[in-house]
Amino acid sequence: MAVSLTGTRVSAVALPWFVLVTTGSATQTGLVAFFEMAPYVVVKALTGPLVDRVGPRKVSWTTDLASAAAAAAVPLFHALHLLSFPLLLALVAVIGAARGPGDLAKEVMVPEAAERAGVPLERATGLSGVTERLASTVGPAAGGSLVALLGPLTGLVVNAGCFALGSVIIAVTLPRRMGESAEGASSQAEETKTGYWKRFGEGFTFLRSEPLLLTVIIMVGITNLLDAAFMTVLLPVWAKESGNGPAAIGLTGSAMGAAAVAGSLIAAVAAHRLRRRVVFFTGFLLAGAPRYLILAFDAPLGAVLAVFAVSGFGAGFLNPVIGAILLERVPRRMLGRVNALGDSLAWSGIPLGGLIAGAAVASVGLVPVLLACGAAYFLTTNLAGLRPEWREMDRPGGREVLKRPPEANAPRRVGRSSPPRL
Repeated sequence: MAVSLTGTRVSAVALPWFVLVTTGSATQTGLVAFFEMAPYVVVKALTGPLVDRVGPRKVSWTTDLASAAAAAAVPLFHALHLLSFPLLLALVAVIGAARGPGDLAKEVMVPEAAERAGVPLERATGLSGVTERLASTVGPAAGGSLVALLGPLTGLVVNAGCFALGSVIIAVTLPRRMGESAEGASSQAEETKTGYWKRFGEGFTFLRSEPLLLTVIIMVGITNLLDAAFMTVLLPVWAKESGNGPAAIGLTGSAMGAAAVAGSLIAAVAAHRLRRRVVFFTGFLLAGAPRYLILAFDAPLGAVLAVFAVSGFGAGFLNPVIGAILLERVPRRMLGRVNALGDSLAWSGIPLGGLIAGAAVASVGLVPVLLACGAAYFLTTNLAGLRPEWREMDRPGGREVLKRPPEANAPRRVGRSSPPRL
């Protein structure tokens, strides 16, 4: 996870900057983000039953290998003067389509890793969050430095290398049946006999029966759209217009990522002792609107970095709570399909974020869009808290807890049992 996510974060700096400086168009920058994330969301939603049936380990290493090939093709075709804009869109679509099931497969293996390690689920999801945040710290810093010193295509080469290395690590080091034995041989045989669309429908039916999960997914879906607009268009345009350049993108990402690591570590150690609702909404209050407002007010870079650090600290608490809620309520045999549907719904706005932000910036300018997005983030995360389902967040227990054998629960429980990236 650390290796592949670091490569993705490097690419998140290099690819938008490459498009922005070669085309000069915020709209085309948003279009590239759309062509990467739309296949990501769609393919991830449809491959949940496949992950449950084939096994997450095999899906993970094969899709990472496909992502590596497509990512390496971008600088290669550019060096050969064959990289047209439509070809670039096609290649990033392949990267997104392969990343979707690859990320899903890694998420699905977390509960089994928690059982093998003998730790509470909150701690496992917290450590997964720490991994993501570390990648979000190292990746943007490396990406910004590489782009500033060697150009954006170097960052894409590093991205391809990270995907390839991640594929090798998963294929070589993990047990061959990792993720395939959660429900026993009889359940696996029954799953094999069940048709694809029936398994897909079972995941959808289960998700509809969980009001808390649906509410969380819808809320996160809106904030993900706003975050996508911020990362793919608003932040690069701010870096260019302010004169801070691509290095500032790396610095802001690293400041936020480093603080998020601290938040995730605290969450990994203490999340199972804290009230989830308080942690959840406080985290969103810090992680959301302040980032948009500080850029809109044209503050000096030092103030921007301080605000991003505070936002990152709050964000570090979010995914451990979200992940634990999801993993405790979903039966293990259905994790692939339910995670796929939940993640895809939560990520459904991400492909549109860059498109909408690019068109809006081209129409009214950067500052009004930053203010509007900050207000939308604040209202979304606060109004959602009025829903009655949130009371279930602090209540221990769930369907997955009830389905686990007793030996998987009692000895390792330290406190209450509990989806980026939902």
